[in-house]
Amino acid sequence: EKKSRLISAEEKKIIAYHEAGHPLALRHLAKADPVTKVSIVSRGMALGYTMNLPEDDRYLQAKGKFEDEIAGALAGRAAEDLVFGDATTGASSDLEKATKLARAMVTQYGMSPVLGPRTFGQKEELIFLGREISEQKDYGDKVADIIDDEMNKLIQDAHETAKKILTENKSKLKLLAIWILDLI
Repeated sequence: EKKSRLISAEEKKIIAYHEAGHPLALRHLAKADPVTKVSIVSRGMALGYTMNLPEDDRYLQAKGKFEDEIAGALAGRAAEDLVFGDATTGASSDLEKATKLARAMVTQYGMSPVLGPRTFGQKEELIFLGREISEQKDYGDKVADIIDDEMNKLIQDAHETAKKILTENKSKLKLLAIWILDLI
């Protein structure tokens, strides 16, 4: 726990609703992994987090699983929108996770119905370091725009899914947020 960080009661409430949104949405997403931990105790740069882990080892991932993961990641932002009518910077890592996954679905896994089963962008890697150092663009501006559109559609659809789940379960969202706040 980061004791030096003082968080106001109002911010704790926002964080509690944000973090409550994740497990509530994940619980209603058929292909999402079960939630194993939720915390609003500040650690490092994170004000809170939700951890969901697979119950077994998987080697293959399905498109529907990825879509549920994106919706689960965006559920915190959706909870903020629903309860407070405003968004905060608290969702930045969730947005990054959702964006990276949507990009991978479109550019690496061929999961775009518009672009079809192919990859986009050749990665150059330092094999001995195991890190990616650059990506060569092997497509034109028109395809880049389609990639952006497809990513945006995945993210917007997932956000709408999360908002729908939380709207239908708003009373549970409130109870869960209050319960999280009572624990600290």
